[in-house]
Amino acid sequence: MSTWWHELSGPAKFRLYTRLTLQSSVAAVVVVMAFTVRAPWAVAGVLAAGLIAILALEVQPEFAGSTEWISRRWVLPVAVAVQIGILLTFAVIARWATDDEVTDRAAVTGLYAAILATYSLVSFIRHRWWATLGIALVTGLLYGSSPLAVLGFAGGTYLAGIVLVGTTLLTLWGLRVVEELDRAKGVEAELQVAEERLRFSRDLHDVVGRSFSAIAVKSELAAVLSRSGKAEPAAAEMDEVRTLAVESMDQMRKLVRGYRGIDLMNEVAGARSLLSAVGCRLDVEGDPANVPARCHEVAAWVVREGTTNIVEHSAATTAVLALGAAGMSLRNDRPHGAPGERSGLRGVAERLATIGATLDVLASDEQFILEIRWEKE
Repeated sequence: MSTWWHELSGPAKFRLYTRLTLQSSVAAVVVVMAFTVRAPWAVAGVLAAGLIAILALEVQPEFAGSTEWISRRWVLPVAVAVQIGILLTFAVIARWATDDEVTDRAAVTGLYAAILATYSLVSFIRHRWWATLGIALVTGLLYGSSPLAVLGFAGGTYLAGIVLVGTTLLTLWGLRVVEELDRAKGVEAELQVAEERLRFSRDLHDVVGRSFSAIAVKSELAAVLSRSGKAEPAAAEMDEVRTLAVESMDQMRKLVRGYRGIDLMNEVAGARSLLSAVGCRLDVEGDPANVPARCHEVAAWVVREGTTNIVEHSAATTAVLALGAAGMSLRNDRPHGAPGERSGLRGVAERLATIGATLDVLASDEQFILEIRWEKE
């Protein structure tokens, strides 16, 4: 259950919370009305109207709450039919009953069903305001025994409907705002990845392009010299080609390993920017200057890999990076997924081993921690 909750996105959690809140409000009214009408036949009507309203809210696409056993295709038509049936049934009881108490209970139950229909069904259709007015007029005509009573039932139903529909529309607007913000964060993160790829391709061109051009020119010159019978100059050119190739390979390795070197302060700044783009605040305790010089590069790799893990394996909202003379740590909240799935940590541990440092991973449902220790200088 905890893993399932952590794996939900922010908008999905907000949708679930909103749907459960609306359904809980219906359930609360059902309980109150059941104690109000008391009679078993009226309680049955109240329960039926409430259950149908809860199911209708469950399958509304705005809440994305339908499951395999509940289909919007059949629930909504059934909900409409049941609510109409309740309205007509209790209208007949109210019209033909000789007992005033029975008439009142039937009218209250019918009014309740009309309001619930407006709340759970009408709020989500296109012409909701006209539909609200129509339900109010029909309710007044069905249950009003005099012109004044018709006006009272219709007016009460319409006012309640306006309030409920307006509240639901505000809720749906809030859902859309949350989803748009989440999409914007995703786009921003994708743009940062695209910018990083562009930077890498630019660096690759700068580092390798010149060397490859020189290799091509010198190889062609060596071929011309060789055909002319000038073996010594040709061999000298090929020696230079070999030197250029070795240098290019070395530059390529450095580029792939660290994009022309990796700097701890730059990685901390980049981590803060990337995490901010996905809705996570990074707090830094200590200063990169506290880290021993021999550990700077490895510490920068820890920050880079740790940040990647936070983005890919959590729904974190806060992260804390602590930097010290004897070690460092990076922790975040709301992790999901097992530590064993994070293959990048193996590479981090190997890098740390080269300087005699150790990596400890502490994981729980609430937080994920990387603890690194090295010898203090």
